[in-house]
Amino acid sequence: MREHGGVSREELKQSAAVTVAVLLAVGLVAAWNVLIPGVDAWENIVAAVIGSLRLTGPVAAAFAAWVALRKRKALRGRSLTTWRALKAPLAIVVVVLGSFGATVLVLAVKTVLTDQAGRLSLAGLGMGMAGLALYSVIGWVAGWVLPHAFTPPVAGLACYGVFSWLADDRGWADKLAPGTGEPYDLFQGLSGAAFFDQTIWLLGLTAALLLGWAALVTRQALVLACALLAVLTAGMGVSRVLTHSKPAAAEEIAYSCQEWPITVCVHPGMRAGLTELGASFTQIASRLAGTPAAFTRVEQRPLDDALKPSSGLAPIHVPDLSAGFAEEAAYEYIESLAARCPGTVADGYREIVMAWLRGEPLPGGPLPEHQYAASWFSGLTEHQRREWLRMFYSDFQSCRLAGTHFGGGPAHAQVAPSPVRPTPSSSHVYPVYPDAGGTPAATSAPGTPGASPPPFGRGPGTSSPVGGARAAPAVAAGGRSTAAKGPEMSPIGWR
Repeated sequence: MREHGGVSREELKQSAAVTVAVLLAVGLVAAWNVLIPGVDAWENIVAAVIGSLRLTGPVAAAFAAWVALRKRKALRGRSLTTWRALKAPLAIVVVVLGSFGATVLVLAVKTVLTDQAGRLSLAGLGMGMAGLALYSVIGWVAGWVLPHAFTPPVAGLACYGVFSWLADDRGWADKLAPGTGEPYDLFQGLSGAAFFDQTIWLLGLTAALLLGWAALVTRQALVLACALLAVLTAGMGVSRVLTHSKPAAAEEIAYSCQEWPITVCVHPGMRAGLTELGASFTQIASRLAGTPAAFTRVEQRPLDDALKPSSGLAPIHVPDLSAGFAEEAAYEYIESLAARCPGTVADGYREIVMAWLRGEPLPGGPLPEHQYAASWFSGLTEHQRREWLRMFYSDFQSCRLAGTHFGGGPAHAQVAPSPVRPTPSSSHVYPVYPDAGGTPAATSAPGTPGASPPPFGRGPGTSSPVGGARAAPAVAAGGRSTAAKGPEMSPIGWR
């Protein structure tokens, strides 16, 4: 069996095969965790492969440190030429890059077979390969300089800790680590220029470390000069990386849209979520119809854009298509309709309307007035609730909802019925549209014979039906009609 510096060729082949298999498995698992669920876009594949370097890089560093440790022990006391010194680390780089290419190929199989949005970023793949080469060279140098049994695992853990810290810095330091930045937004796209600058920096640093090590072990001035040139290249790359500005605005894209029953438009890579989004927002659109927030079009926006509902348009955020994505988008949009109210009482009334818009059970709340309001509002028909929101949308948006908007509150509902109709100045309960046609019941001025007030929703302590038939009127002295049961109210006017 042929020996190469004390290491058999069969042993090297087996180690390389095991390393490729391990890196492929780790790379696929890591990339799968980075993939944006449900997104069919080339940018998603590239971002996932680059993100897998956080785990595959330390594994490559540990493998390179192990080979360097074995190699140094085998070559102890021998002189090395430049090629002989660089042959082993370059072979390791080729092995780990082969595993990177295999990971890209596996992830791209589905992408090639389906209609994917966007384009494949070769600059991004090049940056990923440069980053993986840097991990390998760091591990090689560490294993050669510190020939101890604990060096390989320590090198892998150190690489993981340092590069994870750089990637999570969210400042200038995260640009030095191979990565795209998280969370990744499809609307922002992948900048080929930024990837190119990162590749220069990573390759320059890799070459500087490898040639500097080679100059140390071979003691050749030419190799040292090349290492200094690599340092200058790395410095140029750093300056380009740090001065590269992030795009100020998202890229223009051609939306994928569903036109019925309302228009829903999303990023082409998320077109699989159109049906679910349409089902969630159609109900919301019907409940907001006739209000200033009415819309007929739903449009996905970049994650860093603030949601500002406008007439006819509902902007939404959809970071991914994981389970419940449509409900999350609807919840965020509904929350943007009206800010939280400063007081507990006002915010409780707001939450009742919010829960109805979201299609959730109405919250009772800790206060009696909230419990009464929820009971009163639940007694209205769906049509009456929509008409109610049309009348009082401005109060809902500006935190001016009160018990008077919900049947007057429990205290008002407990008032004993009186044969005398209250005057408009003493009535503080707002009416609702009772009939399915969407028009208020006819009313006449107080004191007019035959006049009767519009009915109100049923609540605790009241006996008038919600949207149903009126109670039989009783004629009092003077021709004035009164309700047979329950307190009688007259509207104070319409807002």
